[in-house]
Amino acid sequence: MGCVTFFLNSQALAGDAGHTSEAMVHAGEAVAHGDNGHAKELLKHAKESLTHAKAAEGEHAEAHKHMTEAIKHLEDAIIHAKADHANAATKHTKEAISHMRESAH
Repeated sequence: MGCVTFFLNSQALAGDAGHTSEAMVHAGEAVAHGDNGHAKELLKHAKESLTHAKAAEGEHAEAHKHMTEAIKHLEDAIIHAKADHANAATKHTKEAISHMRESAH
C-alpha cells in the first residue's frame, strides 16, 4: 500500500502545488490507511482532503468568474473596434487581460 500512496502523491505533486494536489495527497493517504483497516487515520486524511477539495473548488469557481468577465470585455472590445472606437476597444481589451491574469491565479 505504501507504493500506491507514493504513486498517488507523486502524481499529485507533479501537477499544481495547490489545494487540488493536497486533496489528492490526503485522499491517497486515506485509501492506504483504509486498506490497512485504520479507520481513525482514514477519517483524519479524508477530512483534510475534503478541506482542500472545497478550497480547490472555490479557486476554480473564481477563475471561471474571471474568464467570463474577460469574454464580456473582449466582446465589447470587438463591438467598439467595429465602430472605429479604438480608445473604448483598448480599454475593454485591457480589462479582459486583467481578468485573464486573475483567472490564472
